[in-house]
Amino acid sequence: MTVPETYGLGPIEVTAITGGRVEMAALLTGSGVSVSGCAGGSSVSSKGGGGVRLSCGEGPAATINDAMSLQVVEILDTAAVLRIKPAR
Repeated sequence: MTVPETYGLGPIEVTAITGGRVEMAALLTGSGVSVSGCAGGSSVSSKGGGGVRLSCGEGPAATINDAMSLQVVEILDTAAVLRIKPAR
Protein backbone atom coordinates (compact mmCIF):
# COMPACT_ATOMS: atom_id res chain seq x y z
CA MET A 1 0.00 0.00 0.00
CA THR A 2 1.30 3.42 -0.91
CA VAL A 3 1.61 6.02 1.86
CA PRO A 4 2.22 9.78 1.62
CA GLU A 5 5.84 10.80 1.02
CA THR A 6 5.79 12.85 4.25
CA TYR A 7 5.78 9.56 6.22
CA GLY A 8 9.36 8.86 5.06
CA LEU A 9 8.50 5.43 3.65
CA GLY A 10 7.90 3.94 0.24
CA PRO A 11 5.00 1.55 -0.30
CA ILE A 12 4.40 -0.81 2.63
CA GLU A 13 4.24 -4.51 1.76
CA VAL A 14 2.68 -7.10 4.07
CA THR A 15 5.16 -9.98 3.96
CA ALA A 16 3.50 -12.41 6.39
CA ILE A 17 0.65 -12.85 8.83
CA THR A 18 1.65 -15.39 11.47
CA GLY A 19 1.43 -15.96 15.20
CA GLY A 20 -0.94 -13.06 15.78
CA ARG A 21 1.41 -10.57 14.12
CA VAL A 22 1.54 -8.76 10.79
CA GLU A 23 5.02 -8.57 9.25
CA MET A 24 5.63 -5.63 6.92
CA ALA A 25 8.49 -4.12 4.93
CA ALA A 26 9.02 -0.75 3.26
CA LEU A 27 11.82 1.19 1.60
CA LEU A 28 13.05 4.31 3.37
CA THR A 29 12.59 7.55 1.46
CA GLY A 30 13.95 9.78 4.22
CA SER A 31 17.23 9.79 6.14
CA GLY A 32 16.15 7.28 8.79
CA VAL A 33 13.25 5.77 10.65
CA SER A 34 11.84 5.80 14.16
CA VAL A 35 9.31 3.22 15.36
CA SER A 36 7.34 3.36 18.60
CA GLY A 37 4.67 0.84 19.57
CA CYS A 38 5.61 -2.24 17.55
CA ALA A 39 8.80 -4.11 16.78
CA GLY A 40 10.84 -2.59 13.99
CA GLY A 41 14.29 -2.60 12.56
CA SER A 42 15.97 -0.83 9.70
CA SER A 43 19.03 -1.12 7.55
CA VAL A 44 20.79 1.38 5.34
CA SER A 45 23.12 0.44 2.48
CA SER A 46 26.41 2.16 1.69
CA LYS A 47 24.71 3.79 -1.31
CA GLY A 48 22.15 5.51 0.92
CA GLY A 49 19.19 3.20 0.29
CA GLY A 50 17.58 1.20 3.02
CA GLY A 51 14.45 -0.30 4.37
CA VAL A 52 12.47 -1.06 7.48
CA ARG A 53 10.77 -4.21 8.72
CA LEU A 54 7.84 -3.99 11.12
CA SER A 55 6.15 -6.67 13.20
CA CYS A 56 2.90 -5.52 14.80
CA GLY A 57 0.10 -7.26 16.68
CA GLU A 58 -3.47 -6.18 17.27
CA GLY A 59 -3.83 -3.30 19.68
CA PRO A 60 -2.85 0.32 20.12
CA ALA A 61 -1.44 2.20 17.17
CA ALA A 62 2.29 2.42 16.55
CA THR A 63 3.91 5.69 15.49
CA ILE A 64 6.35 5.68 12.58
CA ASN A 65 8.72 8.65 12.05
CA ASP A 66 6.52 10.79 14.34
CA ALA A 67 4.34 11.22 11.24
CA MET A 68 2.32 8.04 10.63
CA SER A 69 -0.03 6.09 12.87
CA LEU A 70 -0.24 2.36 12.05
CA GLN A 71 -2.75 0.15 13.85
CA VAL A 72 -3.48 -3.53 13.33
CA VAL A 73 -7.23 -3.51 13.94
CA GLU A 74 -7.89 -7.21 13.38
CA ILE A 75 -6.00 -10.29 12.25
CA LEU A 76 -7.89 -13.05 10.48
CA ASP A 77 -6.42 -16.34 9.23
CA THR A 78 -4.63 -14.95 6.17
CA ALA A 79 -5.77 -11.33 6.19
CA ALA A 80 -5.47 -8.30 8.41
CA VAL A 81 -7.24 -4.97 8.77
CA LEU A 82 -4.75 -2.09 9.07
CA ARG A 83 -5.52 1.53 9.85
CA ILE A 84 -2.97 4.07 8.60
CA LYS A 85 -3.40 7.79 9.19
CA PRO A 86 -1.38 10.87 10.13
CA ALA A 87 0.04 10.64 13.65
CA ARG A 88 -1.39 13.99 14.64
